[in-house]
Amino acid sequence: MDTLCLYLPLVFVLYIITKHFFNKLRNLPPSPILNLPIIGHLYLLKKPIYRSLAKISDSYGPILLLQFGSRRVLVVSSPSAAEDCLSKNDIVFANRPRLIAGKHIGSNYTTVGWAPYGDHWRNLRRISSIELLSNHRLQMLQHIRVDEVNVMLKRLYRASEAHQTVDAKTAFFELTMNVMMRMIAGKRYYGENVEDIEAANLFREIVVESFHTAGTWHMADYLPVLRWLGDVGGVEKRLMKLQEKREKFMQELVEEWKRRMGSSAATCGALGDSDAGGKKRTMIEVLLTLQDEEPEFYTDSIIRNLTLALLVAGTDTSAGTMEWALSLLLNNPRVLKKAQNEIDNHIGRERLMDESDLVDLPYLRCIVNETMRMYPTAPMLVPHESSGRSTVGGYHIPRGTILLVNAWSIQNDPKIWEDPRKFNPERFEGHERTADGLKLMPFGFGRRRCPGEGLALRIVPLVLGSIIQCFDWERVGKEMVDMTEGFGLTTPKAQPLMAKCNPRPIAAKLLFP
Repeated sequence: MDTLCLYLPLVFVLYIITKHFFNKLRNLPPSPILNLPIIGHLYLLKKPIYRSLAKISDSYGPILLLQFGSRRVLVVSSPSAAEDCLSKNDIVFANRPRLIAGKHIGSNYTTVGWAPYGDHWRNLRRISSIELLSNHRLQMLQHIRVDEVNVMLKRLYRASEAHQTVDAKTAFFELTMNVMMRMIAGKRYYGENVEDIEAANLFREIVVESFHTAGTWHMADYLPVLRWLGDVGGVEKRLMKLQEKREKFMQELVEEWKRRMGSSAATCGALGDSDAGGKKRTMIEVLLTLQDEEPEFYTDSIIRNLTLALLVAGTDTSAGTMEWALSLLLNNPRVLKKAQNEIDNHIGRERLMDESDLVDLPYLRCIVNETMRMYPTAPMLVPHESSGRSTVGGYHIPRGTILLVNAWSIQNDPKIWEDPRKFNPERFEGHERTADGLKLMPFGFGRRRCPGEGLALRIVPLVLGSIIQCFDWERVGKEMVDMTEGFGLTTPKAQPLMAKCNPRPIAAKLLFP
């Protein structure tokens, strides 16, 4: 027994060294030498994951191969490595890994976010990009965004008149939720003038649960042994129950629109973007009209999944970017004043800004770019998986490798960006409309780039510009706003932003003409 105890550590060391040696012979990317049995390199991870992986990459280089339990994971953290993966090998890395969340929240890997690369995904992507999120469709639904921004501005005005502190996180989140739900189904579920209180409460419950549950990292994805023990912690049961509630809620909306459209669906189709009364059609209406034409493809399931994907992808991300941006502005009053002057000089004091003004507000766009650089909503992008062998940075990458692109690391790398943790919108002046290669990619890159980019780049600067035009903003106290990052599906602030706003002299005339 004593002899066995003596030799076990030696056997373990030989195992580690041998495995490391064979990885070098196979020309695999660098990897931490201590790759433990069963768990691999999982012992190295701490929250937030993107910062933890950035530190490991600092030691081993921008192309890093890790073992997360039973799964091989490639981590890239340089623009050139990201280009190799998402441009040169775009098709190879166009798949998604099969994770527990994709099985349940992704309707057995059939949604646009979780489907493997192929004909089904291409059709979903085409519908999203052309029928729902094209520039033309977004322009047709611009009035919804304008309405909701005006509602929020009036609520802020009343709060400031009552000397109330503003909960910016809640204000931005409710705004984006109302925008998305009005675009999708023509309904408001937050704030005033909510018609169906019971449905609104259920919807808000589903939203909170979706972001909490879907953002959880499930160890069973990487340690299959945990599945032998059953549903540890009840994770899969919660996911299944949540998806059942989500699908039931969206199906009821679909059925409601079927009843409302009735036999006039064909007429609506002939009218193009408007119904018989000239009202702009919601996204569900558009999809139900297409269902009339191709019922075998535009099934209720497809409609539910597309609208749910838009709802989740288009709300917390945009709201979070707004909250980070205002936090940065409060800590940098010079930048806030410069943005306010730009808006005053271009728009004047006789009207509220609208989306058509954004092209003439380059400094405001620089602020948005700098915010997304410092605090990307998807710091690791969405995971990819290789469908075949490839070469990245000269290294061999086996089939079935999960790809994690550390966008946060790239966008905060001092070798790429001068003084990266300093909020400096001026760094984007002159190229505020470009992503500057793969040094800045808040919406991903390649075939699986986020289709909601156009919507985000409308709503985020519109909201920021509007609140800057109408109000003077201050921190609640003398202390700087806490910029600590929290944990979640996106990159939330650890402490929700509370702020004070004072109406500017022009606000009353602009908001209550």
